[in-house]
Amino acid sequence: MHAARRPWLIVPGSEPYFPDPEQADSDGLLAVGGDLSPKRLIAAYDRGVFPWYDKGLPPLWWSPDPRAVIEAGALRISRSMRREIRKTPVTLTFDRAFREVMYQCGQKRENGTWILNTMLDAYTRLFELGHAHSIEAWYAGNLVGGLYGVHRGGLFAAESMFHRRTNASKLVLLACVTVLTELGIELFDVQFLTEHLASLGAAEITRSEYLERLRHARQRQVDLSMLSSSDPLAWLRRRIGD
Repeated sequence: MHAARRPWLIVPGSEPYFPDPEQADSDGLLAVGGDLSPKRLIAAYDRGVFPWYDKGLPPLWWSPDPRAVIEAGALRISRSMRREIRKTPVTLTFDRAFREVMYQCGQKRENGTWILNTMLDAYTRLFELGHAHSIEAWYAGNLVGGLYGVHRGGLFAAESMFHRRTNASKLVLLACVTVLTELGIELFDVQFLTEHLASLGAAEITRSEYLERLRHARQRQVDLSMLSSSDPLAWLRRRIGD
């Protein structure tokens, strides 16, 4: 019988180092402690690790097995969604309201939220440094959906999304995958597989495969600086043939 793996202990303010993610325990927990400095967060995503924890706990760092991803060619757009894309009164933008998107992703959750103020501040700083992006859905001037995530080379790690209008979360996810993969993102990470994500084409791969693909993706130079001036809905309509 093998002894249970114990998570690595990280001292706050120490060098932003993470052990081999394959050393995570059976739940995917790799390390405990540390801080949410930009350098540590960047080091985490570069290693296939992300923070996820509740209020009152130190940062918990995860690398689950399996991992959920969306392949560009596997994206599923149903007939009803194609009709929605063609006629929707919703408009989509990139990087117009990053902090508000992240905040809304943490609201109205039955089991509470891991998007604490410290997380909001940390990821907003990543956004300001150009390492994170958001996509927003607007209706009548109001934010009705959105998604945010971290960009590292050819990786985009989608963290969370929300909707306040039917189909808004589907629109932002479909548009985000479409635009980012056309710009060169080759690994679109959604962390955990849900029924909703599976219906849009997400699938699971092993952690080992994920880490191997991450090593390759991180070597790519993908420029997303033009996102804020793009029209995500127009890209999505081109994809379905309009």
